[in-house]
Amino acid sequence: MKKILLLGSGELGKEFVIACKRLGQYVVACDKYAGAPAMQVADECEVFSMLDGDALMAAVKKHQPDIIVPEIEAIRTEKLYECEKMGIQVVPSARAVNYTMNRKAIRELAHTELGLKTANYKYASTFEEFTKAAEEIGYPFIVKPLMSSSGHGQSKVNSPAELEKAWKIAAEGARGDIKEVIVEQFIRFDSEITLLTVTQQNGETLFCAPVGHVQIGGDYRESFQPAVVTPEQLAEAQRMAATVTKALTGAGIWGVEFFLSKEHGVYFSELSPRPHDTGMVTLAGTQNLTEFELHCRAVLGLPIPEISLERQGASAVILSGIEKKCPDYKGMEDVCAAKQTYLRIFGKPDAHVGRRMGVVVCWDKLGESQDALRDKCKGLAAKVTVC
Repeated sequence: MKKILLLGSGELGKEFVIACKRLGQYVVACDKYAGAPAMQVADECEVFSMLDGDALMAAVKKHQPDIIVPEIEAIRTEKLYECEKMGIQVVPSARAVNYTMNRKAIRELAHTELGLKTANYKYASTFEEFTKAAEEIGYPFIVKPLMSSSGHGQSKVNSPAELEKAWKIAAEGARGDIKEVIVEQFIRFDSEITLLTVTQQNGETLFCAPVGHVQIGGDYRESFQPAVVTPEQLAEAQRMAATVTKALTGAGIWGVEFFLSKEHGVYFSELSPRPHDTGMVTLAGTQNLTEFELHCRAVLGLPIPEISLERQGASAVILSGIEKKCPDYKGMEDVCAAKQTYLRIFGKPDAHVGRRMGVVVCWDKLGESQDALRDKCKGLAAKVTVC
């Protein structure tokens, strides 16, 4: 049995803890607030800000974990190098976490060092630099904080009149103490996918069937698997994903995002060194192993002989429209009455407007209408109301 220190205890962490417990592991779930989803299923929990390096190291010294698994961006990531020197396994690696928690570092690695195709981009740390970058990139463009998650702080800017508002949104949505933004060329893509990529301690790199997704303001709203991708696009995406994960090193699952364009090919977008929110579609049994089970096996060094696509699936999120402590839910009966459907309420102690509180996942046989499946899933998710 391994002791795992989970840094960040949201809904993805909760499913990861469940996968770990099924394999007999001991998990300490950490987050900045009590009662976080993963804490509800873990063996122990700790409440502290992971941007506080001293508090982070105090938790490490207290629990003496064998493995540290980061689940969020807002972590004093440089401390993880110290943990590796102490003999603790960091997932996927301290190098990977440090690079991927900062959009500047990962973009420079992907574009400059590895030569992967990306959108044109500039950085800005002041409004004056932001205005200049906008002129150089051209309109429309996308602006994102260098450190954020779930689309926080991200917006599309269509004209100079929107610059001040976009700058304010980016500043308010940034996590951590990095206040720089990335100004990114708007790619007119045909579709976007997440390629869940598994790197193993003692095995080849494996790929899940591509996951299509829809985002609003950079935040995931629905996903579906398998996404329609040409063999040429899939091969190029797999090549890019294998290249960047090899450079970052370590074992685990990675959510590698791409833009697909019939005219311009495949663009690398972003990368997360952990289970991806769009990968919640795998909870519909689309694969022989969910993304959380794959992550758990990779982290523990257990063999993964194959990833097989078993059926098609769709996911749609349940958002809160209110601010409330200890929320309740209406409409769950309608979802539970639907065939080939699962409901997952995350158990977050507080509801906030726009906060993701649950997900509906639906499945069907391969070959059936995916559009119909997606419509069914979105319709069922819309029936659940946070109250």
